[in-house]
Amino acid sequence: MSAPLKTSGLLRVLTCGSVDDGKSTLIGRLLFEFGAVPDDVMEALLRDSKRFGTTGDAPDYALLVDGLAAEREQGVTIDLAYRYFQTATRRYILADAPGHEQYTRNMATGASLADAAVLLIDARKGVLPQTRRHAAIAKLMGVPRVLLAINKMDLIGFDQAVFDSIAADFAAVAAQIGLEQVQSIPLCARDGDNITMPGERMGWYRGPSLLAALEACEPASAAPDAPARLPVQLVQRPDADSRYYLGSLAGGTLRVGDTVSNVVAGVDAKVARIILPQGEAERAEAGDAVTVALDREIDVSRGDVLATAPLPILADTISASVVWMVDAPLERGRAFTLALGTARVTGTVTAILGKLDIATLTDVPTATLAVNEIGRIEISLAQPLVCEPYTTSRDLGGFLLLDRLGGETMGAGMVAEAVSSRRHLKWQALDVTPAVRAASKAQKPVVLWFTGLPASGKSTIANLVERRLVALGRHTMLLDGDNVRHGLNRDLGFGEADRVENIRRVAEVSHLFLEAGLIVIAAFISPYRTDRDLARQVAGEGRFLEVFVDTPVAECQRRDPKGHYAKAAAGQIRNFTGVDAPYEPPLAPELHLHTLEHAADALAEQIVDDLRMRGVIF
Repeated sequence: MSAPLKTSGLLRVLTCGSVDDGKSTLIGRLLFEFGAVPDDVMEALLRDSKRFGTTGDAPDYALLVDGLAAEREQGVTIDLAYRYFQTATRRYILADAPGHEQYTRNMATGASLADAAVLLIDARKGVLPQTRRHAAIAKLMGVPRVLLAINKMDLIGFDQAVFDSIAADFAAVAAQIGLEQVQSIPLCARDGDNITMPGERMGWYRGPSLLAALEACEPASAAPDAPARLPVQLVQRPDADSRYYLGSLAGGTLRVGDTVSNVVAGVDAKVARIILPQGEAERAEAGDAVTVALDREIDVSRGDVLATAPLPILADTISASVVWMVDAPLERGRAFTLALGTARVTGTVTAILGKLDIATLTDVPTATLAVNEIGRIEISLAQPLVCEPYTTSRDLGGFLLLDRLGGETMGAGMVAEAVSSRRHLKWQALDVTPAVRAASKAQKPVVLWFTGLPASGKSTIANLVERRLVALGRHTMLLDGDNVRHGLNRDLGFGEADRVENIRRVAEVSHLFLEAGLIVIAAFISPYRTDRDLARQVAGEGRFLEVFVDTPVAECQRRDPKGHYAKAAAGQIRNFTGVDAPYEPPLAPELHLHTLEHAADALAEQIVDDLRMRGVIF
């Protein structure tokens, strides 16, 4: 029996560069050299080479990687493809990133996980703007080592002077952006020169082959004595007495007996059990998929982070570098769903501080970011977020900016600084508690959140509900969208960012009225689910009832008591929900009112009956 393979760890490698510089050929050649191409695939390659290839009768190794028909026909890489092979000492995952500028997002995705990058340059073209862009993104994404593969040396006669000139040009780029570990290697990927063995046609080159340089790279690994970080992905309750927290350990070492804090809730417990995929364990290392049980039940939800000291920051504002990935420009005031680890929060861009000029690699002022530009921004968060600088933790420092409606990825960001403006604030203990206030009113405080299209009947039904509750001797407060904008929110407009802030303020005011023991009736269009979810979280578990006033837009337009639909259709009002701004109906409201089927009085009585059933009024 042969001895088992001894490996020095998995190495994740990104290959990137400009269009038609030979990335796919390079990876295909590596797969061939290490016997990762089965005989039937090799036969198909020879056939396809004659049809699609550029190497005559010789195999075109790029076709092993370019799997999409469009890629084969155009001779370019479009998708981000992952390939696997291993040597006698290590396993590799190679990510082949597309070279076209419009696919920069794919390159950024691959760089976010890479231990090393192979950045290809066509020896005939030298350092291009896309070379600079990819180098800058590699630096931003924390790729520790870059191998500069100067390819197609055969097309310049294997001229050492050209190689030395390109290597010097890139060294200047690397110094300017702070890339410290760069090694230049001349290649002819098509023929295999300097891929795995020294190229005889470049006898002047005394350095390692590309493979030898990769073998010398070390995979990124977290320090074993680093503090543990467990972003909670799932909470399981197999029975009434047990609760397990599942996720992938993002950093450090976690041991049975360690004290961990839920950073969001600010509560501690000790680790009672650690379960790995292979069974019970005394410890878990960074990267392990773990199930954790604590010695006592504490408040933990998906998106929270269990951590050992020193704790990460619970931030409400972050400064970050971002790679902007879509055609529509990024502007100040734009709101997103920010996805970091397992958490999802609403964030608003409050400032665009500058962008990287690819030509000069200097930071220049700007008011917007265009597609594929790299900039510095500030984001205000609607909810506190557990994070760390990207240089400390990729897992808790890297995030995505997602469109709040469709969920598409708009940008990728790296936290530079996280700030908690509340870090010096402490809760003041009060003798009269919210429970005491509620008991004095003989009712259970709750928020009735009415949502629906303009003219759906929200305010009408909300007003009828309050009249009935007051007649029953209950204590209420009605917050209406138009009325609030006359005072508290008079400084806000109707753009996306102002709509987000409008609902955030109303949610906080509603929470204050809940603390006073009142039944809060809030009637707001609140078109975005994420904003309504935020209002639910601010109110607290069991204290928020979403009331969907469901009226078809055609009926709302027919009613149009304030004439807004007509003005919006005529272009006199912009960003009007139901005309040129979207509305996301609730997915699972506590109360669903169909206004075409029942009169407003009957619907109001239905809500009061529901409050009795829920024990809100006695």
